[in-house]
Amino acid sequence: MKPVYKSRKLAHVSYDIRGPVMQQAQRMEDAGQKIIKLNIGNVGAFAFDAPADIQRSMIEHLGEAAAYSDSKGVIVAREAIARYAAEKHIKGVGLNDIYIGNGVSELIVMCMNGLLNSGDEVLVPAPDYPLWTAAVCLSGGTARHYLCDEKSDWMPDVADIRAKITPNTRAIVIINPNNPTGALYPESVLREIVAIAREFGLIIFADEVYDKVLYDGVQHVSIASLSDDVLTFTFNGLSKNYRACGYRAGWVVISGDKSSATDYIEGLEMLASMRLCSNVPAQYGIKAALDGYQSINDLVAPSGRLCRQRDLAHQMVTSIPGVTCVKPKATMYMFPRLDPEMYPIKDDQDFVIEFLREQQVLVVQGSGFNWPGTDHFRLVFLPQEEMLHDAISRLACFLEGYRKRHGT
Repeated sequence: MKPVYKSRKLAHVSYDIRGPVMQQAQRMEDAGQKIIKLNIGNVGAFAFDAPADIQRSMIEHLGEAAAYSDSKGVIVAREAIARYAAEKHIKGVGLNDIYIGNGVSELIVMCMNGLLNSGDEVLVPAPDYPLWTAAVCLSGGTARHYLCDEKSDWMPDVADIRAKITPNTRAIVIINPNNPTGALYPESVLREIVAIAREFGLIIFADEVYDKVLYDGVQHVSIASLSDDVLTFTFNGLSKNYRACGYRAGWVVISGDKSSATDYIEGLEMLASMRLCSNVPAQYGIKAALDGYQSINDLVAPSGRLCRQRDLAHQMVTSIPGVTCVKPKATMYMFPRLDPEMYPIKDDQDFVIEFLREQQVLVVQGSGFNWPGTDHFRLVFLPQEEMLHDAISRLACFLEGYRKRHGT
């Protein structure tokens, strides 16, 4: 039999959060080594339980969840999402403007597949959540990365956004709160992005899955609430705010001027119908989640577990010589910088593999988030404080040895 090759569509698709470094960790685990995994926001793996009322609702509705639902999702779930959109001051959202998917990831791919033709471009932040870049490439488009400025607390560089727009640009992706940096964008920056989208006729795709994982009393503003005319797709779900990654329940809300996008929306309806429907039992957890007690507020409060772990991780990481980090205002990640003078890293993937092999701690290199340099990595601060302290102590030990080996 002739060799069977992967599709050429996958040539520029990568997802390094579960890429070669993760594969190396798996081999080490198979050999009996215990790995501390700070590579992925798999909340349930660190004893963050999904709220009991979500679980109860799913169990109570199992008897009626065996059949296919409407391709857009069950009515009670979409009604709850519509109410939540209204709470976020997103106007003009009806039930037919809401699509429920098997996690936000499915909906991102669906929206890119339905939109892009060969040669089309989408503006994506750098650093980004790499699924966005992968979905654009898989759909035949080109991801053009606009820079977020570390010196300005990782705010999008609006001038760079404008400079990256070409006649082929179709849309702009906003990840707010931001993964991997933990940045939260103020209304003033969001309004500038809306103005650019309006000027150039761009669609806004707003990834807001961490909109409740907020620290220090900050408030999240949904970019869709800032215009009635700019076509905006707002993504959210149960995975992070409600610690239910494995349930695979996400949604997208379409707002703004939908009259100009009737053909595109028809295509989305076709794609939604082709997959019949998303996981029905998980859909019955959505109303319980959105209408129930918001236990995430306890976790992000100053005395809450997530806030304590953020503070510990940031304090320990920034106490290591040559390591700086913008303190996250949101999410469960931070994106530390390694001073190139002290850490002359040529290949950041090799660097994190070396760290993994020596200290059995798994992180993700900055280039895995389409960051153009080799001087960053993403750290997940989900483990309990004792394990987190151990992991970052191992990082400090590894970096001390690295400095000695390189004479810095």
